Amino acid sequence: MSHNHSQEGNDHGGANYNRAFVVSVALNTGFVIIEAVYGILANSLALLADAGHNLSDVLGLLLAWGASILVRRLPTARRTYGLRRSSILAALLNAILLLVASGAIAWEAIQRFLQPSPVSGATIIGVAAVGIAINTGSALMFLSDRQRDLNIRGAFLHLVADAVVSLGAVLAGIAIVATGWLWFDPVVSLIIVVVIVVGTWQLLQESINLVTDAVPAGIEPLAVRTYLAELPGVTGVHDLHIWAMSTTETALTAHLVMPTGSEGNAFLVRIAQELHERFGIEHITVQIETGDSNYPCPLAQDNLV
Repeated sequence: MSHNHSQEGNDHGGANYNRAFVVSVALNTGFVIIEAVYGILANSLALLADAGHNLSDVLGLLLAWGASILVRRLPTARRTYGLRRSSILAALLNAILLLVASGAIAWEAIQRFLQPSPVSGATIIGVAAVGIAINTGSALMFLSDRQRDLNIRGAFLHLVADAVVSLGAVLAGIAIVATGWLWFDPVVSLIIVVVIVVGTWQLLQESINLVTDAVPAGIEPLAVRTYLAELPGVTGVHDLHIWAMSTTETALTAHLVMPTGSEGNAFLVRIAQELHERFGIEHITVQIETGDSNYPCPLAQDNLV
C-alpha cells in the first residue's frame, strides 16, 4: 500500500488575513448596532432588514476567519485531521439561523403592508449610505486574493453583496422622501429577504453536502476518475472517494490497479501535484494494487465515487 499526502505540513491557510478580518468584523458589528437602533427610531423595516443582512455579513466573516485559523491547527492522536471540519458545522448553523431571521423579517414586512407606519426616509438614506462605505471598504481588503483563495473569495463576495443591499435601502429612502409612499419600505425589506434567502439557501445546500461527505462543488468526480484511469500503467480505478476536510480543503482516497507496479515515490508525487493543480485537492492517499487474482481487493467492486 502506498500513500502520499499532498501539502502535508504546509500552511493551508495561505495569506494571513487576521488584520483584515479584525477590522471588517469590528466595523460591521458596530454598523449592525447603529443600523438596528436607527431602524427602530426611524420606524424603518428596510433598515432593520439591512441590519439583519449585515449581521449575516458578520457571521460570514467570522466563519471565514474561523476557517482560516482552524486549518492551521495541528492534528492530534485523537483528532487526526485537527479541527478543520468544525468550519463546516459552523456554516450549517449559520445558514439555519439566517433562514429563521429572514422568515421573521418577511412576516413583519407583510404586516407593514397591511398597516403602514410612518418612516424617516432621510434617516434611511444616511444610515444605509454608511453601510455602503463600510462594506465597500471591507471588501477592498480582501480584493487581492479573491481569485486564489476560495475562503477569501466568499468573504469578498459577501461584502460586495451587502454593499449592494445597502444601496437598495438608500434607494428606498430616496423614493419615500420623493413620493411619501410608505410601501417602499416593506417592498425593499422583502427584496432584501430574497437576497438573504438565495445566498443562505446555497450556503445551506453546500453545508449539508459537505457534512454528508459529498464531492465538493467545483470538482467533477468523473474528470478525476478519468485522470487517474489514464495514468501510465493504470488499468483500473476503484474505491475512489473525494470529500471536504473543511470549507477550504479537499481529500481523496483511491485504489489504482497497476499490474506492472508503480514508479514509487516519484509516481505518487506526480499524482499529488497534478490533482492539486488541476482539481484543488490537497490531501491524497493512493493504494497501488497489481491485480493479483490470488489476493483480490475486497473493495474492487466499488466502482462509484
